[in-house]
Amino acid sequence: MSENQNLLAEQRRALILDEVRRRGGVRVNELTRKLGVSDMTVRRDLDALARQGVLEKVHGGAVPVVEASTHEPGFEAKSGLELTAKEDIARTAASLVAPGTAIALSGGTTTYALAHHLLDVPDLTVVTNSVRVADVFHSAQRSSGQRQGAATVVLTGGVRTPSDSLVGPVADQAIGALHFDVLFLGVHGISAEAGLSTPNLAEAETNRRLVQSARRVIVVADHTKWGTVGLSSFATLEQVDTLVTDPGLPAQARTEISEHLRRLVVTGEPEESDGPANSEDAADI
Repeated sequence: MSENQNLLAEQRRALILDEVRRRGGVRVNELTRKLGVSDMTVRRDLDALARQGVLEKVHGGAVPVVEASTHEPGFEAKSGLELTAKEDIARTAASLVAPGTAIALSGGTTTYALAHHLLDVPDLTVVTNSVRVADVFHSAQRSSGQRQGAATVVLTGGVRTPSDSLVGPVADQAIGALHFDVLFLGVHGISAEAGLSTPNLAEAETNRRLVQSARRVIVVADHTKWGTVGLSSFATLEQVDTLVTDPGLPAQARTEISEHLRRLVVTGEPEESDGPANSEDAADI
């Protein structure tokens, strides 16, 4: 981490969390030197990250939280993490959407960010099981009126999860009767062995239905999701057409992903022209 007196709190905390996860723990005095900020600032950042449940404070520093495969963080806890990466991913993913298409958005903080970038894409039909995503479109329509080309939004029913997704038999039945051009899917975890996974069994089944109903599947996930495995897998990497992620994804992970996916899009980086991840299926929607 490079020293920078002017880092925003969000950026500092993202750097701290990356360092804790990468090294398995870090001391306060190390962070003050690397970030170029005061001891008090670092401790406030650690307090904030500990409240979000993403690290554990110990005497003189912090260590990662070892989460059970069944632990499901709430929407608010996840919404403060990797904000810059999620915004970049959302902007890039939105550029893949053509007017007039039928798309689906799963629950999650990255798909929530994506929804904001889709407001100006005309004539979309949006299917979602996310209360938060649906509210983005409904709030925009309430504030600006029913404008020409505004998205038609279909919100599935179901039982609400801690991440504000609707799951269960009602959601599954609604999704199973629909067909959409592309699914934008947020994930709890992604790995070569487990594929896409979630700690919530009901959400896994609903996500499975979403994948089955989509002509194309695009996963939107920041680099911290790589290597995380939830209780239930719902799709293999081979079922994913495109992964949109951020530059924090390690080189080894990129190599593994390229062996399974048709296309890997890293925000702010040009796409490579060869390899399985960039086949003829890599055309925009």
